[in-house]
Amino acid sequence: MIADPASHKPWLSQYHSDTPHHLPAAEYTNLAEFIEKMVERYGELPAFSNFNTSLSFQTLLRRAKAFAAYLQQELGYQKGDRLALMMPNILQYPVVLYACYLSGIAVVNINPLYTARELKHQLKDSGARGIVIVENFAHTFAQVQSELPQVKDVIITRFGDEHHFLKAWMVNFVVKYVRKLIQPFQIERALSYKEIMAKGMQLSFQPVEIAANDIAMLQYTGGTTGVAKGAMLSHANLLANIAQVKAWVGSAIKEPSLICITPLPLYHIFCCTVNALCFPSLGMHNVLVTDPRDMKSFIGILKRYPFTVMTGLNTLFKGLLNQKDFAQLDFSKVRFVVSGGMPLEKIVSEQWQKVTGNVMIEGYGLTETSPIVCANLLENKQFTDGIGYPMPDTEISIRDNQDNPLPVDEAGELWVRGPQVMIGYWNQTEESQKALTADGWFKTGDIARMNAQGFVKIVDRKKDMILVSGFNVYPNEVEAVLSEHPAVHECAVISVKHSNTGEAVKAFIIAKGNQQISEHELREFAKQHLTNYKRPKIYEFIEELPKSNVGKVLRRKLSESERQKNSE
Repeated sequence: MIADPASHKPWLSQYHSDTPHHLPAAEYTNLAEFIEKMVERYGELPAFSNFNTSLSFQTLLRRAKAFAAYLQQELGYQKGDRLALMMPNILQYPVVLYACYLSGIAVVNINPLYTARELKHQLKDSGARGIVIVENFAHTFAQVQSELPQVKDVIITRFGDEHHFLKAWMVNFVVKYVRKLIQPFQIERALSYKEIMAKGMQLSFQPVEIAANDIAMLQYTGGTTGVAKGAMLSHANLLANIAQVKAWVGSAIKEPSLICITPLPLYHIFCCTVNALCFPSLGMHNVLVTDPRDMKSFIGILKRYPFTVMTGLNTLFKGLLNQKDFAQLDFSKVRFVVSGGMPLEKIVSEQWQKVTGNVMIEGYGLTETSPIVCANLLENKQFTDGIGYPMPDTEISIRDNQDNPLPVDEAGELWVRGPQVMIGYWNQTEESQKALTADGWFKTGDIARMNAQGFVKIVDRKKDMILVSGFNVYPNEVEAVLSEHPAVHECAVISVKHSNTGEAVKAFIIAKGNQQISEHELREFAKQHLTNYKRPKIYEFIEELPKSNVGKVLRRKLSESERQKNSE
């Protein structure tokens, strides 16, 4: 066995002079202490804005404590209970998120666009006692409420609930009557967020004792089995990753009230750690973009707020660059823009630099690592086509199929070890043991290579995983859904290139017997059971699937023939 070339951490010599090689001793035991100190430091400065309404740090804490007090005293929540959050980027999100962290309640983030099937699995698996859900998506929960007896508390919020009276009325009117975004729903024992806040403001929040290793969040991630697993992220995990990111970007953020544009959803692990926690701890003012797909409104927000930082992904940046008004914006205050969630295309990076004068900083992370593992240097002058260097106090190792370390520049599985690595998967002992070694390494499943300077490049991803606009899609899950259609005999799903989303899902279908089935039928069926990004964009009807000698479908054969077809 060769000595691991990563063991002497060659990347440390590449760090910015202000970036520490090691993190100082933990300043806080838990996120409650972290939040209290942050608010003490920044007080009445703006923390979050949405639809031109702002919450100061002080107001945010006051309202978070009111919500937490209601959970404690009226609903009987205790440390360790789980509460699901099913909201887009609106002001209620940081209020409820902070309320959970202050009271030791574990957050269960849920994509608001999930279907009833996906929502049911996550709520059932996590054992969530309650859910805070924006009314636009309440009809989804209504479909499965009877199957989830453990979900005792359903808290409904409206888009305008954190705005003053007139603004709230206007926002709610537009959502319901102009854009018609609310479907009818009937939910038993539903509670009103607005009423909870009114009552909670009269109650006194009771601080609780929270240990560093208590679970702060169950963040769900897909898996090769097709069943989403909850990564147990502790208070210590999140605090470590916050400290790592602060160490990385701190040289560029020296003063408070700089503006960060937040178009990626806060329920995604990247924004939940970086935008909702790390950047506020630097005194940054987060402007929440609720619907970044509405490019006209998005550019209006960028025009209104002279931003310093923005986080996003390749698809989003490509969309902005395609808007003629984007190039007219003032980029003079921009210090850095972070791209993550999916590979950054060279053409997008170069066009962004040409239009804005700024180089995008690409990073890499995983749900299981809270999430940031590597990032490019802020002082980069051009596109690097890699994920950069490991964060402070983060170790990486490139391993072969026998788990042996590989020499520099050889491709193998990327392993990660550091204080941000999860405790394990919720109620999944076997899966946890597969992913984590006894000495603390997390096996990412991603294929990477590291050069002599410690620069890391991802060359392949987890087997068969499809990355659609930064969201992971696992073929097994999609295939399991399509197979439930009575006219489908067999099916297989692969990744294909897509100009807007980077990759898209393609499904190969074998019809059952002499039954007829149309593409339209399958699209409608998928719409009922899968979130939009998981639905196949392309269907192809075939007579036979390539299989191994033991009958396993060979997706790589389908991918190879697809590549050949496209190269002809």
